[in-house]
Amino acid sequence: MSAWVPGAVEIPVIAQRLAESRKYAAVLCWGAVIRGETTHDGATFKRQVSLSLGRISLDTGTPVLFGVLTCNSLEQAIHRSGGKIGAIRGVECAPSRAGNGQTLLEKLP
Repeated sequence: MSAWVPGAVEIPVIAQRLAESRKYAAVLCWGAVIRGETTHDGATFKRQVSLSLGRISLDTGTPVLFGVLTCNSLEQAIHRSGGKIGAIRGVECAPSRAGNGQTLLEKLP
């Protein structure tokens, strides 16, 4: 299942809905905050998204994984995400991270 959001600050809204559904072993959140010509501080958005996703994970018990890049341009986002080499880094590491998160939860008393 995948979902698209118009901006990084909307990621937690969808992540929460997916985590609360209890249909998924983990929720993987990948994206990019692209500064471009705007004056916003991408790091501020990224921090808020990170804190929100952490809260969702704690509240629901579903691992919520965070992979949001802060980039200066679309080209940089494509390069940093692995697009230029034909690999999407989020897809490569998602199964192992999701598995690790679920294994960790299963080991807890």
